[in-house]
Parts: sequence; C-alpha cells; structure tokens
Amino acid sequence: QLQLVESGGGLVQPGESLKLSCTAHGFTLDYSVIGWFRQAPGKEREGVSCINVSGSKTEYADSVKGRFTISRDDAKNTVYLQMNSLKAEDTGIYYCTAGPIYSDQWRRWDLYEHWGQGTQVAVSS
Repeated sequence: QLQLVESGGGLVQPGESLKLSCTAHGFTLDYSVIGWFRQAPGKEREGVSCINVSGSKTEYADSVKGRFTISRDDAKNTVYLQMNSLKAEDTGIYYCTAGPIYSDQWRRWDLYEHWGQGTQVAVSS
C-alpha cells in the first residue's frame, strides 16, 4: 500500500522550532516532487513549500520564506520541513504530498498524487 506518513508536529510557543518528517511507504520518493501544504481551521489548504526531484530547487510561500526549510533524504525515503521562528499563524494541519511535476504551479494541490494523513502544528503562548 502506498503511504506518506508525517510526523513531528506538536504544540510550541511562538519563536520556537519544529521539524516535520514525511516518510514514504510502499514506493520510492526518488522520482517525486514533494510538497508541504497546511490547513488552518476555517481556511483553505495552502501550499507551504515544494522541492524538486534532485533537491536542487525549492519553493516557499511568502509567509514562511526565511523561516522554513525543506529538504530531502532519498536514502531514508524522507522529506523534512524545518520550521523556525514559528508564529501563531503557522498553526494548522500540515500535509506532505508527492507528485510528478515541478512547476510554478506547485501550490495547486490537484497536481499531486499521494497525500499523507497530516500532522498537527499548534503555536500558542
């Protein structure tokens, strides 16, 4: 069974950090573009970051640039999202997703084929 499993979410205070992991089971991520999306209560799902197959290109939403870093370790079949200087507005469920195409349309969730179940991130004092 093809699965993406996220982990690393939790409750932190503003200014703290979290590192999310996304591990694939049943398939290799070697040929996949990986995206991270998030959804806050009452809001639409939004693209947070994306990384291409080789790891040489990354994209970030303006709201997280300079604070979040996406990376991949194909040997571990895992993609990471390092989140620093977290803010209350970063709160939401974070999903990783895999797809075949890297493009300037990376925020379009319908371009991705596989989705994880999500991990909750809560930033609150």
